[in-house]
Amino acid sequence: MDVPLAGWLAVLGVIMAMLAIDLVAHRKAHVIGVREAAAWSAVWVLCGVAFGVVVWNLYGAEFGQQYFAGYLIEKSLAVDNVFVWAIIFAAFAVPRAYQHRVLFFGVLGALAFRGAFIAAGAAIIDRYSWVLYVFAAFLIYTGYRMIRQRSEHIHPENSRVLRVFRRLVPTTDVYYGQRFVVRRAGALLATPLLAVLVLVEVTDIIFAVDSIPAVFAVTDEAFLVFTANAFAILGLRAMYFLLADLMHRFVYLKVGLAVVMVWVGVKMLLLDLVYIPTTVSLAVVSAIIAVAVIASLRRTKGQGRRSVVASAAGAFGSASEEEVAALDPLWSRRRTGADARRD
Repeated sequence: MDVPLAGWLAVLGVIMAMLAIDLVAHRKAHVIGVREAAAWSAVWVLCGVAFGVVVWNLYGAEFGQQYFAGYLIEKSLAVDNVFVWAIIFAAFAVPRAYQHRVLFFGVLGALAFRGAFIAAGAAIIDRYSWVLYVFAAFLIYTGYRMIRQRSEHIHPENSRVLRVFRRLVPTTDVYYGQRFVVRRAGALLATPLLAVLVLVEVTDIIFAVDSIPAVFAVTDEAFLVFTANAFAILGLRAMYFLLADLMHRFVYLKVGLAVVMVWVGVKMLLLDLVYIPTTVSLAVVSAIIAVAVIASLRRTKGQGRRSVVASAAGAFGSASEEEVAALDPLWSRRRTGADARRD
């Protein structure tokens, strides 16, 4: 698959344009409801599918199926990521109106980190093809671990990353609107929202370690791996607001994702022995996810939406409008000796 530099630049331009549109649409802090989240989710899925159709038409059915297989794997694994975000937001009592801002910058970081991981992974595979077997073993182990730990819950308040952050970065104990950093009494301080953003970025890096090798299992084209990741990630914010209050209903999803990881790991492990067509891989992954979702919804039939409950990481309040207005300018120019003498 020969993608010219202009093709890469065009895709990056489309991604940046989509992010800009999303930023303008959500420039004011507000609570995103289910209807708005569903509409945006439909938009992002449509964009991802439309790009797959473009790949199919330009490069043929095989590469088109490889893209859709990678996109489906990444989108499915992203649901687990969404549930972790819900627990983090609940643990820090982040007001719903501020959550989109955190996720927007979280997605920017995720795109940058994953782009670097994919470039490194593609270079390593190109030079050392045996690394694919390492990826395969890792995916099978990850699937086994997901099944073993399917009933365990994370506790963000006990995170080592959070402890290090609090030790190194002076932090306020209240939210100042959507601000990540404030200046109070001349001192530059982080708000709890910045700590939440750090945790969101770290969790995405952890998930990327699992998901990127899984996409490499269905295609070795770096362009397809990156675009499948990118278009799946772009819809994560809308997916969060759509599904976060329904995580209690997806009781079998973790098992389904674990089976997907094992499947792609075995497929990669048998790469030189048995050729498994991309069509078969796409069908198997689709069937596994569909069965897990349908079985989950049937098992929890009748249960409504409910907010995630998590142990609190701290008693974080919200500053009043007067307290926000009283903050020092964030980027104040230092007064020089000449300025002071003129005063």
